Amino acid sequence: MNESECSLLRSLVSDATSIVLCCHQNPDGDALGSCLGMADYLRSQGKEPVVIVPDQYPDYLQWMPNTEKIVRYDKHTERADLLLKSADLIFCLDFNTALRTDKMADTLLASQAKKVMIDHHLGPDLPTVLTISRPQASSTCELVFRLIWQLGAFEQLGKHFAAPVYCGMMTDTGGFTYNSSDPEIFFIVSQLLTKGINKDKIYRNVFHNYSENRLRLMGYVLYEKLVVDSARHASYFTLTRKDLKRFHFVKGDAEGLVNLPLQMKGHKLSVSLREDSERDDLVWVSLRSVDNFPCNKMSEAFFNGGGHLNAAGGRLYCSLDEAVRITQQAFLQFESMLKGTS
Repeated sequence: MNESECSLLRSLVSDATSIVLCCHQNPDGDALGSCLGMADYLRSQGKEPVVIVPDQYPDYLQWMPNTEKIVRYDKHTERADLLLKSADLIFCLDFNTALRTDKMADTLLASQAKKVMIDHHLGPDLPTVLTISRPQASSTCELVFRLIWQLGAFEQLGKHFAAPVYCGMMTDTGGFTYNSSDPEIFFIVSQLLTKGINKDKIYRNVFHNYSENRLRLMGYVLYEKLVVDSARHASYFTLTRKDLKRFHFVKGDAEGLVNLPLQMKGHKLSVSLREDSERDDLVWVSLRSVDNFPCNKMSEAFFNGGGHLNAAGGRLYCSLDEAVRITQQAFLQFESMLKGTS
């Protein structure tokens, strides 16, 4: 932040009496971590913030400090609506547009509270009094750390700040395996470690905490469902509602599956197509890539979505068969980039 932004943020927090923090639908480690980390800072300033998430988050994030205080919009809609309407300051973390908060969007936009956006996605589109949008950042948690550091508040915070912020940085970089070449990221990690967090245990909590059903689903995807387009160094796989039922799917079980095909030598792009558990005409799309292949551009062009260079998501309102055809068309459209000829 520049000095005027820093001063504005300080005064917004100082003047606020009712603060809400919120994130996007299907919260991941970065969304949850940035909310919980920022909330811990606000408590250190004598505030009593409330974190509201649109819907369920994965079980493997339940260990994070203060998750028991989170209000789920889908389960406690009336309470959440009241909190949003009565708030005088709302932090919008890890999303660039209200649409990403799903059913919470209307109430969020209607709230008269002053809004602060902290995010690292392209194209911020939300009416705020302060927008801190840095697409080059590894994660929103990185931005939260930088803000707290600049505000001079890091020294007074402890594990309850450091653990969720580290988790968000770790998950949004795949365990620091992509989008994490900036040396300052590892300075940030070194500072978070001074708070006594166990980074190895955090890694195990997230990446080594699968159920037997999830492991069997992984094997099934790789052996039965993976379709490899060797000529274009790309692949896709589908998950039907029948598949999800067979493996007793719970939220979070599909997390990370889309990354697995990228372990193939020379592979550039992996796409996951998953039927919604309830709607017949909704397919959730996840894209992951390596090097300079633009997942976000493909997602915008074909999957009604967006995201980052190497990680993006979207949705299609069609059958799974049609989603496969669209994916194949996308591969053809981006063929020259996948083959590395442009």
